[in-house]
Amino acid sequence: MLDDITLLITGGTGSFGNAVARRFLKTRVKEIRIFSRDEKKQDDMRKRYQDNKLKFFIGDVRDRDSLTDAMAGVDYVFHAAALKQVPSCEFFPLEAVKTNVMGTANVLDVAVRLGVRRAICLSTDKAVYPVNAMGISKAMMEKVIIAKSRTVDPEKITICCTRYGNVMASRGSVIPLFVRQILDGKPITITDPEMTRFMMTLDQAVDLVLFGYEHGRNGDIFIQKAPAATLEVLARALIEMFERPNHPIELIGTRHGEKKHETLLSREEFIHAEELDSYYRIPPDLRDLNYSKYMEVGEEKINTAEDYTSDSTERLDVPQMQELLLQLDFIRSALAGNSTEPVA
Repeated sequence: MLDDITLLITGGTGSFGNAVARRFLKTRVKEIRIFSRDEKKQDDMRKRYQDNKLKFFIGDVRDRDSLTDAMAGVDYVFHAAALKQVPSCEFFPLEAVKTNVMGTANVLDVAVRLGVRRAICLSTDKAVYPVNAMGISKAMMEKVIIAKSRTVDPEKITICCTRYGNVMASRGSVIPLFVRQILDGKPITITDPEMTRFMMTLDQAVDLVLFGYEHGRNGDIFIQKAPAATLEVLARALIEMFERPNHPIELIGTRHGEKKHETLLSREEFIHAEELDSYYRIPPDLRDLNYSKYMEVGEEKINTAEDYTSDSTERLDVPQMQELLLQLDFIRSALAGNSTEPVA
């Protein structure tokens, strides 16, 4: 599918970039360009894979010149660069805007100008009904993507978006924290035991992006159907897996900007969404500013539409959570005593 092409990944030293690299270094892809700000992480990645298909570009999505240098001759862009830590974005909201909103606008402007054929951008469930700065910036990012997609020639470029829930064991996520706390003999710190989060693996995250690549039209947002679990179930599953039956759990209260439950698909979006097996496609609103082109939606669908939330989706119990956790290389490695840190 991506054979003999050049692929650019912004934020490419992160969890998603590493997952894409592992996937596509096994194919006939011509070149994978890793674009990020961190030279140390790039050097670590270079040493880890030792593959000439990987090319590394130091730069920042806030800087159009560095994007222009990295994107020349690129066929496809996976835009994963972001500020994604909820508390830090709460304290520095303008930094979230500069990277998540303006940075995305830069990526898309340069992609259009240089003839990139497809640009797939990564968003988050926190963009739906956002209550924190990170989610607000990602919601605005989605609006920038949709607005830009209206202005381009669909014969030349496709711009679309994927929206994730919790990507398990990704950098900065709660699973590596819980594992370190268990192995260090420290209490597992839980904000709210009944707080729920969607659960998906990094491989599923890559699959979602590739589904968007294959099926995306300009302005589409793609969502994967996903199960969810409470933080208490997640903690209990890990405690049992590491055979620490009496390991303490400490409640610390919610952090800045956290929701009890997350939403992947709003009621308003659900009215127009198209169900595609394991995914939903949310098409863009194609009306112009005269509001002369209205979508016709059946009354039955309006009356039955609901939010798709981590509280209303399939709920995992402890054994099901353990089964999903065992799909993670990080967990298998930690259980074997080899590593307590994710690869990326």
